[in-house]
Amino acid sequence: MEDIKQYKKKGYLNTNFQFFHIKDETEQTFDYHFHEFDKIVFFYSGNVTYLIEGKSYRLEPGDILLVHHHDIHKPVITKGSIYERVVFYIRPEFIKMYHDEKQDLSRCFQITKKKKHHLIRLEKQARERMSGIVKELEEAVAGDEFAKDLYSNTLFTQFMIHLNRLVINDQVEDSNTSVIYDKKMEELLSYINENLKSELSVEHLANLSFYSKYYLMHKFKDVTGYTLYNYIQKKRLLLASELIRQGMPVTKAAYECGFQDYSTFLRAFKKMFHMSPSDIH
Repeated sequence: MEDIKQYKKKGYLNTNFQFFHIKDETEQTFDYHFHEFDKIVFFYSGNVTYLIEGKSYRLEPGDILLVHHHDIHKPVITKGSIYERVVFYIRPEFIKMYHDEKQDLSRCFQITKKKKHHLIRLEKQARERMSGIVKELEEAVAGDEFAKDLYSNTLFTQFMIHLNRLVINDQVEDSNTSVIYDKKMEELLSYINENLKSELSVEHLANLSFYSKYYLMHKFKDVTGYTLYNYIQKKRLLLASELIRQGMPVTKAAYECGFQDYSTFLRAFKKMFHMSPSDIH
């Protein structure tokens, strides 16, 4: 498997999916970060709280986290226990290959995003079944049998189908007691992400939230790990990069994401992605 530290430096996934079975026995500190691909965490053990878009999820063995592309997130690990998990990185184009009226492998991400709840807690039978598929997939990837890549893709697709069925049919346990969040900040984050093209000044957002400007800026940094300005700019740039990949002209994508000045957009884009928007393909 590809080394995870090197892989994360690339910023964009060029294969259908990658996964890593990781076991950390030493304390680690992670920063808040984004991905341009979807991510699934299958949690095995550890004393871990996962922070995603302003919500804190206290994990239990067998939990599955769905992190939609562009969600800000990080794990907080308490030392004294082994943090073991399988992490999937999924290329958006791979998901789109299975997208029509009768099948859509992105439904699980859509549903959890709409519910603003990223944690899937499975019942014992479903947990064992999903764990078995993951184990078989890991063995297939590590082996050298005939049609290894095809079989690995088949197993991963099977995993995604079962996960979607569980989420769509709501065959999951109640995990609300494992979630902590500020309702007002959740509403504010949703407003920002739904209105990236619009006016998002501190004054405007403070009026919406009924906070003072200074309290809002302090509270926002505490909840998300980003300043309000940096969060909005990163979200706008990530959305712009996605629109450009989908074929939208660069200048239109900049405007659609709230940038009124193209030179400002261009400088910010190059600084974040280390490439020009025209280099995206």
